[in-house]
Amino acid sequence: MECDPVEDPHEPQHSVTKSPSAASNNTVMPELTLLLTGDRNSIEIGTKNILLDHDEQTNVEQFSAKLYDLCGRHISVINMLGLPNIDRVPLNQGIHAFLLLVPYGRHNSHYKSRVFCLEKTFGRGFLSYVMTVVTHESNEKCEGALADLKANSSFAEKRYHTCTRTMTDEKEIVSLLEKIDVMVSENDHQSYSRLMCVQNKDQKEHLDHNSYKEERVGTEEEMEISTEVTSGPSETKGKGTIDVEKEIETLLSRLHLQDKLQQKLSPADFLKIGPPVKPSNDTCEKEVAYTFLQKLLALDYRARHILVKQESPEVSHPQSAPVSDSTVTDDSDSDEFFNTDEDSDQSKQTHAHPMDVQMAVFHCSDSFLKQDMTKKLSQCQYALPLLVPDPVTKDIECPLWTLRQIIKTWKVTEFKDKDTITMKSMPICKAETPMVSFFRLGSLSQSKSHLMNALINDRHSTFFHRNCKGSTKSRHLMDGVAEIAWYFPAGNPNDSFTDCIAFCNLHGDALMTEKHREILIDKSSVNVVFVPTLGRTQKNTAVLSALLKSPKPLIILVADKDCGGVEKKPGKYIVGLKERSQSDVAEELKMIIKKTLSGPHTSFQLESMSKVSGVRVDEDDPVCQKGKSAAMKILNLLQGMDISKIKQKFLPCQGNLWHEWCRIKKELYHLQGNIEKEKSQKEQALTQIRQEQCSVSHTELMKSFTESLLSLPSTDKEYFLKWMQILIDALSTDDLASILQRYDEKWSEVLALKRKHDKSPLLNRKQNELEQISKELQSATFGLEHIFREMGQIYEAHKSQKKQTHNRQTDWSKYPELAADLMISGHPMELMDGDAGYAPLTWISSVLEEVIRKLGDQTVFVLSVLGVQSSGKSTMLNAMFGLQFAVSAGRCTKGAFMQLIKVSEEIRNDLKLKFDYFLVVDTEGLRALELAGNTTTHHDNELSTFVVGLGNMTLINIFGENPAEMQDVLQIIVQAFMRMKKVKLSPSCVFVHQNVSDIGATEKNMDGKRRLQEKLDDMAQLAAKEEVCDVKCFRDVIAFDVQKDVKYFAQLWQGSPPMAPPNPRYSENVQELKHIILSKASQSSGITLSYLKSKIQDLWNALMNEQFVFSFKNTLEIAVYRKLEVQYATWTWTLRSNMLTIENQLYTRIENGKLDRVENSYLFTEMSKTFEKIKKDMNLYFEDKRDKDMLVQWRGRFEQKIKEFHEEQVKGVKKTLDEVIQQKKACKELDDKKTEFENKLLQKSKELAHRLKDKVKEKELKSQFNTVWGELVRELSAGIKPIEDINLEEDQISVLNLLGFEWGLIKECKDSNSYRDLLKLGHYSDYVNQKTQRDLSEESYESKKENKDTGKQGTNVLKSAFNYFKQVTGIVPTTQQKGNSDLSHEQHEQIRSFISQVEQQSLKKIQTKPVATRGYRSTYLQEMAQNVQTKVTEFESQKPYTLRKEFTVDLSLYVFDRAGRWLSQSHETYRKNNDALTYLESKKDQYYSIFRSFWKGNSSAVVFGEMICENLKVSAVEAVCNKTAIDLAGEMRCSFPAFSGNRLNLEKHVLKSLAEKEDFKSFITYIRDPRSQAENVIKDEVQKYMFREQSHKAQNILKNNVDDISEFVSKALFTATQEVKTKQGATDIWMEQFSSLLKDKLTLDTISCQNFRDINNFDFLKEEIEKGLVPIKTEMSRLSLDKMKDFRLQPDQILIDQLCRCCWVKCPFCAAVCTNTLEDHSPDDHNVPFHRSGSVNGWHYRNTVEMSVDFCTTDVASANSFYLDGVSEVSVPFKQYRTAGPRFANWRITPDESKLKYWTWFVCRFQQELEKYYDLKFEGKGEIPSQWRTHTKQQAIESLDEMYSE
Repeated sequence: MECDPVEDPHEPQHSVTKSPSAASNNTVMPELTLLLTGDRNSIEIGTKNILLDHDEQTNVEQFSAKLYDLCGRHISVINMLGLPNIDRVPLNQGIHAFLLLVPYGRHNSHYKSRVFCLEKTFGRGFLSYVMTVVTHESNEKCEGALADLKANSSFAEKRYHTCTRTMTDEKEIVSLLEKIDVMVSENDHQSYSRLMCVQNKDQKEHLDHNSYKEERVGTEEEMEISTEVTSGPSETKGKGTIDVEKEIETLLSRLHLQDKLQQKLSPADFLKIGPPVKPSNDTCEKEVAYTFLQKLLALDYRARHILVKQESPEVSHPQSAPVSDSTVTDDSDSDEFFNTDEDSDQSKQTHAHPMDVQMAVFHCSDSFLKQDMTKKLSQCQYALPLLVPDPVTKDIECPLWTLRQIIKTWKVTEFKDKDTITMKSMPICKAETPMVSFFRLGSLSQSKSHLMNALINDRHSTFFHRNCKGSTKSRHLMDGVAEIAWYFPAGNPNDSFTDCIAFCNLHGDALMTEKHREILIDKSSVNVVFVPTLGRTQKNTAVLSALLKSPKPLIILVADKDCGGVEKKPGKYIVGLKERSQSDVAEELKMIIKKTLSGPHTSFQLESMSKVSGVRVDEDDPVCQKGKSAAMKILNLLQGMDISKIKQKFLPCQGNLWHEWCRIKKELYHLQGNIEKEKSQKEQALTQIRQEQCSVSHTELMKSFTESLLSLPSTDKEYFLKWMQILIDALSTDDLASILQRYDEKWSEVLALKRKHDKSPLLNRKQNELEQISKELQSATFGLEHIFREMGQIYEAHKSQKKQTHNRQTDWSKYPELAADLMISGHPMELMDGDAGYAPLTWISSVLEEVIRKLGDQTVFVLSVLGVQSSGKSTMLNAMFGLQFAVSAGRCTKGAFMQLIKVSEEIRNDLKLKFDYFLVVDTEGLRALELAGNTTTHHDNELSTFVVGLGNMTLINIFGENPAEMQDVLQIIVQAFMRMKKVKLSPSCVFVHQNVSDIGATEKNMDGKRRLQEKLDDMAQLAAKEEVCDVKCFRDVIAFDVQKDVKYFAQLWQGSPPMAPPNPRYSENVQELKHIILSKASQSSGITLSYLKSKIQDLWNALMNEQFVFSFKNTLEIAVYRKLEVQYATWTWTLRSNMLTIENQLYTRIENGKLDRVENSYLFTEMSKTFEKIKKDMNLYFEDKRDKDMLVQWRGRFEQKIKEFHEEQVKGVKKTLDEVIQQKKACKELDDKKTEFENKLLQKSKELAHRLKDKVKEKELKSQFNTVWGELVRELSAGIKPIEDINLEEDQISVLNLLGFEWGLIKECKDSNSYRDLLKLGHYSDYVNQKTQRDLSEESYESKKENKDTGKQGTNVLKSAFNYFKQVTGIVPTTQQKGNSDLSHEQHEQIRSFISQVEQQSLKKIQTKPVATRGYRSTYLQEMAQNVQTKVTEFESQKPYTLRKEFTVDLSLYVFDRAGRWLSQSHETYRKNNDALTYLESKKDQYYSIFRSFWKGNSSAVVFGEMICENLKVSAVEAVCNKTAIDLAGEMRCSFPAFSGNRLNLEKHVLKSLAEKEDFKSFITYIRDPRSQAENVIKDEVQKYMFREQSHKAQNILKNNVDDISEFVSKALFTATQEVKTKQGATDIWMEQFSSLLKDKLTLDTISCQNFRDINNFDFLKEEIEKGLVPIKTEMSRLSLDKMKDFRLQPDQILIDQLCRCCWVKCPFCAAVCTNTLEDHSPDDHNVPFHRSGSVNGWHYRNTVEMSVDFCTTDVASANSFYLDGVSEVSVPFKQYRTAGPRFANWRITPDESKLKYWTWFVCRFQQELEKYYDLKFEGKGEIPSQWRTHTKQQAIESLDEMYSE
């Protein structure tokens, strides 16, 4: 280390009063410089910490503001806590005090190791500058800490202090500073500088060298005297302590672990995406430790066999296993130690011993990484450390905590009356087993570890031995280490032992490690001792004597004896090893061990090691104990409980409440019937469930758990969670084993009864009991993930209620932050609840938001895995990335879990990755046995689609070589993606075939892969055909390369579990796959966390909306089912149509009075012939050989459905006809009783009125009348059912669903309302898919078959197919444009024309239905929809494209919408005319007036006059309004310029109106449907005339008509009165005469005159009527013109009928409208004075997006040509346009260079709108001429006057 010049150490101290900031700006030197070193977790760094309020390394010149505030001194605090490189301490300015911070509980070990490192760096003189500070929690007392530290020679009590971890107590800090001042004073106020450091190191090295030489001499002399008993230099006795320390230091340095004894390795160092593990022969020594750990985490047991590439000649590699150097092996002799030839080669350094590497990594790992290590060592079937000497302090430690997570399963065989095999599964720490311990006393040539392997697993090196690959002569960290391994029987006859046995191996000479030896002897059931020879002179005699006296069995293996096993005394055996094979010795040992263990023996349990004196147990650390204490507090709540009841009691939110919530929520996506009502009920139910969840959420378990998470520091929290997991696993493991045992016993009973063919009730009872145990087994699963799930549900429940808890108001709101912290630290988080089959979106979103808040909106690459149950998905992910997803036989993972893994900077830079993290999604296995039938299919399909859609890449995991098990699921996924159009998905997949033993599988399965590709493509095309999507192959939906993306994995286990190690080839395969994943990922940009959050929401909502496809196994099944649905619709329509015919026949009979009763038997008889034919057709259909196997699953259901449909039809028709008969009878009875009823009512009115006169007030009169009226109505309408209103909305949806369209699609189309503007769209590309070559070929083949005679149609299709083939092969350029460019302009117009034709046909047909006379039937809508479906099929069969299902649905809804008003009005007419109750209700007001008049005492003449006036009022208003409408239309026709001319004049005003509005939408309506726009203009002008411009004139017309009607009535009244007086007639004659006079203009309902025969003064009657007409006339004069809307004639409709009955044919080029006034002006051609630019109609140049701006009058004079459609290669010259077909032939287009400015202005004004509407551009040849842009709006309007003037 170089020396820098230092300041004078005797520089005087200054007392400066400047502030720290001021001091730092000037060159003020610190009064004190303190350097903090030690454990980073020893203090809590925070803003309140007085000593250190930040976590950054500071410079000497920076002073502590808090210390300055405390004592007014400039003190510099340098933070080196946790930093491993102590030699980088800044000593230039000098350090006054080194504060060594150690945490209480681990103070002694931390002190020793840290002082060792510091002393090694700075020398011994440095210790006088060290102040030891033991930190503790505020509630702890450091009892015993001082006494512990005093045992260290380097410790000085005066330099000792205790302090709380928070360091917020001023008194403690002041006391610390006082002690530091004393220490500085004792050091003569000198600061420790770099020069002093160098001097101390030189002195230390000199003393160490001398000490070593002296020890070396003494040791050699001692060894020369007793060469017979020494064990060689492998034991520490042969070397000085400093020498051993130097060797360990050198070893750690060579492995690049020199800093890690203090700054431990943690799982976070390895839980990141790094490069794949390097091959064993490509590892340099500094990478060995990390490579070992990476290989181990990847389940590669060859982690111990890493070959180090030779970087320097100084490093030697042994050519064979070492056998000579007893210093470092178990079996060397002392003579070889003194071999001078060996000594001469000591300068050459061998590579590190594999077990030294393992132990070095173990010592340098924190407790969590040690846990991961031992778990993987256990999975690799390696021995585990039981007793481990600390390399620095030499204390013995038992890593009990490290072994806590290991759970093992085995089968015990008991030999009684019959062999009984019992399964056991438990944490290995709790297993009570016999233990056989092996020791070596002295040195011998046989390998103890090798022999032990033969006992446990002779095919695997459980214990490392000298013959293992990579073994060297020297090792430094294994002496004194005791390793333990267990033998686990499989319940097979060839098991070595029938029960689990622990084997313990003490490495090194047991004579040198007395403490270790005694511990193991005490704990063992059997002791096995290796000795070189037996004799009294041997040093091992004392040890053997003690063992012989012990009651425990003893086996002595003697190297120099060749005898077999001899039992010298009971339980004491001698076995010779000389010249005997290892297998013989092993077999003999097995027999002896079996024999000794068959009798009484002690048992060993790992947990008992915590009570052994002199052994430090790792889990005794305070931080570990604190975590355990918090966990035990929770677990104590569960003690003694049935595990299947735990979740029900303590986790109530996720049980039935959550499952019911999920069920209702899913139903919300598929509402039927009364949708709004059902939706409201379900939403209320969801709210109620959430309220119940809130009320039960405060369980003691969840309260304690969340409080611990909120209050514990981060390290304590990790221990807490680990303990929770360990304790819960232990709890559930015990109970699960018991349940499984009961299940096995019960199942055996059931099988025994079945074998006897016993069908007694006993069998049923046993089967029910078995099913009950099965349910108990499912509910007994309980883990940490369920507690986190409960947190999510509590959060969602409270969030939905927007309430805070009363106790701690923000507890639940902090849950997402807690979960985010755990997710960031590498804990898996549940993404989808597998029990409920639902994703808690609110919880997931909140957690991800917290992750984003903490990390930023990072970019992630989502990797998911999918496969059948128990195919090794989780194991593969764990091995690939070092994860901890649950793995075990059967259904381990439920639902889906996500884990965030950071990408290392190394791999990110090397591969140039564009994302920061991997998000790994693990899923439960598909095809689970515990789920049955359709539940499995739906659940699996839903889950699969979710995880594949979510992932950037999905690993398709397949067990074996056959991918059939996953093909069905993939088909459903592909089809689901096609249906979920709103979610942007771009997934990819890699197939992983596991358990393939053939190394040539890749080459041998080429044909299989080809077939896989073909299968995937075929099913993708089939799905595309079903969903009408433009998909040609599987990779169009999911990226997949069959040559690169299919991988074969070796089997996981190398042998049979439970003793089989993992297959190394499997690990290699995993690394190869990892390389492929990273390579593919490097081409992806990933997605941001915020986008992931929204993607999860969108994808899940899309999944919930999708219900149809998930119920099927594969795409072919969907296709077959849809064909069945189509066929079912045909069958039902046949039945419905036949029934409708029968109904019409019977209806006619009823109307004619020929039928008054309909019998069910008659209807069934009439339908029988048709129904029998349908049943026969169904039978033939289901027996079809092609799809018979698939159809059979639906046959019963559809046969039942057709039967029910038949019965419903009969029942429905009978009900309808019964109602018709009833209504007919009611109306007839009503007509018959009408006179009687009116007379009776009048009579009762008179009587009641006279009776109540002067007795009741007018306010009470109404109620009295209502009473009488109600009685009369009930009497007349008894048994009459009212005609109900119709619900067109529901019927439309039901009809479309019946035709095979899914609810979701119908609802989506209905909600969007886009169907309303179907005819006005600019293009129809969104509805179109181009047909593939295959489709065209098939159509061509079918056409040829159908047109064999002429061949005409087939030839056309073949020609079309050939043209398409030319396009796709590149001979002719294809149309590669966006938007509408896939179709030509002509094709868009064909679709538009088709829509118009279907609309007109449908309206025409529906209006023939007798709705107004017979009422509405939903059959009418079904007929319309079927007609639309048929027309669409016919239309697309003639086109080179197909129309999507959305088009058929939208077109059907469009037609329904257009027909809806007519249907509603017609049905209302029917109801008014045929509903008796409606008729009666209409008379109520009239008769109340009569009643009231009588009550007032009026005469019969007055009452009769009032009745006549009431009747006349309605009729007069209608007559006035109708006459006003005619007059207004006539007035506007004469005076309004737009309506006074011919058709051309109207066109001009329509265009003017459009220009003035400048509304593009109105222009498009005019271009697409000119008549509609003309009608709109007429309506607008009429409204403007009536209500704004000429409202006064219109009102005068109305008043004049009122006067005319009044005068007309007066004349009729006078004439009738005179006539009756002349004839001396009665009231009825007067009434007849009066009605006759009014009939031409007014209608008058018949009034019964029976009750008015007492009238004889007709002049008085006339006067009363005239008096009553005065207010009526006044009221009519005040009528609003709006009232005209209620009557038959409308002025705008009159004008429309007059002006719009003309020709509306449009020019095929520019859409200009023919201006001929005659509607049919044949044989005259269509013509228009001035045409337009083709761009107005969307014409463009082929294979471009360039608009055509030319006017067609210019084109027809040119040499240019045009194409008829998008696929035709035949062009037509414009000059010969008439030859292009009927649409062109009847147009006369005269060549003309003049251009109407109106249309040039329009093109310029709406350029952007036209481009957007047609998805084309005014560019290239379509660029707008600059001159056009000079035309103004005013010029455009004026040009209309000029051009259209006659």
